[in-house]
Amino acid sequence: MHQTQKVNINEEALFNLLSLKISTSYVQAELLFKRSFTRPTIRLDLQGNNAGTANPYNNLLRFNKSLFFANQQHFLEQTVPHEVAHLIAYQLFGLHIKPHGKEWQHIMQIVYQLPAERCHHYPIIKKKKRYYIYNCQCANLIHPLTARRHYLISQGYQYICKYCRKTLHNTGKIDYH
Repeated sequence: MHQTQKVNINEEALFNLLSLKISTSYVQAELLFKRSFTRPTIRLDLQGNNAGTANPYNNLLRFNKSLFFANQQHFLEQTVPHEVAHLIAYQLFGLHIKPHGKEWQHIMQIVYQLPAERCHHYPIIKKKKRYYIYNCQCANLIHPLTARRHYLISQGYQYICKYCRKTLHNTGKIDYH
């Protein structure tokens, strides 16, 4: 593994599959272009809606573990070559190219024989957000604040009700939606 991180058996197996697919994707490009490419650092720590990202400045590939686990076959067949193609394109043509420009599209179609699709179509499960409930002097008016704002208040920031212009106070209640 490229990182020192605690992993369970399933995560380690996923990481090994991912590493193998990345390696074979690089070999495909090296055979076609008759040159070697610098291998990237690989991380399986991406969260949110992105399936993967390629950072050419740090030669880094990051992948979304949840989306990979839920869509393993397509992820290995499409998403991994998609991200590898970015780094190959940048190594071949320089950092000035567009991320999904003709150079990247050429690599997707010629090297990997895949459609040059910009985005994945994996179903995304939105996590419920935690809101901290604050109130003011307005009758029956509550103010749900994000964890970030709640933290800032704990650091001394103040938020004011736009109606009564009084400081918001924590009720101690939390809501999820």
